[in-house]
Amino acid sequence: MDLNQVTLPVSDMQEAVSFYLTLGFTLIVDTPHYARFSCPQGNSTFSLSLEDKALTQAAVIYFETEKLDERYQELVAKGIQFEQPPTEQRYLWKEAILHDPSGNKLKLYYAGENRLNPPWRVESSTQKE
Repeated sequence: MDLNQVTLPVSDMQEAVSFYLTLGFTLIVDTPHYARFSCPQGNSTFSLSLEDKALTQAAVIYFETEKLDERYQELVAKGIQFEQPPTEQRYLWKEAILHDPSGNKLKLYYAGENRLNPPWRVESSTQKE
């Protein structure tokens, strides 16, 4: 299986669409209650769903970019505010943290080979018992 898309709840669709366009996503579906974007890199899509009830954010959405520091500077210049600038993490990733207008937590990060092959990766068994 391949992950197709992630859908986040938002409280103001117009504000949310504007925010994600500023991040560099390409809008491919635009309705008053739903929007879908293609990601700046790769084949994944990302969508927003308008919710009229109180939102509770529990998920963290990660978007990987090889040029994290450069992308961070570009977004800061466009007025995007970050909770944390790009910071090296103990698990060998570099992450910048921000929130969308609805409070959803986003991390822009770069992990390179450590995303799928960290030093502590579990060895997979090729035989079933």
